[in-house]
Amino acid sequence: MNTIRTTRLALLAAAMSSLTLSGCVVATAQPAYVRYEPVIVAPPPPRIEVIGVAPYPGHIWIGGHWTWHGRGHHWVPGRWEAPRHGHRWQPHRWEHHDGHWREHHGRWERHDERHGERHGRH
Repeated sequence: MNTIRTTRLALLAAAMSSLTLSGCVVATAQPAYVRYEPVIVAPPPPRIEVIGVAPYPGHIWIGGHWTWHGRGHHWVPGRWEAPRHGHRWQPHRWEHHDGHWREHHGRWERHDERHGERHGRH
């Protein structure tokens, strides 16, 4: 009797582990793909935002901005974020080049406080 019970438990354990492992997927890392479509329409002036009280001491306000979504500009409201040690916030901005606009999304940049150096991706 013990042999049958042991066999059943072993089969159950094997079935459960195969079900668990069937959810695992191995995928290779893909490089970040960024597509810049030419934007001919200038972004509208920034909206005036009411900045409330920070949710926690030390949080910083990241202002809202206009972003492009294929057919037009859409407003992304500002938000509070916790600061990141050794980083500074580089705000979202638009640049005008040769008759079109290029959007640069806001991001955290590493900052070496001792030398005043910035390290970021462009």
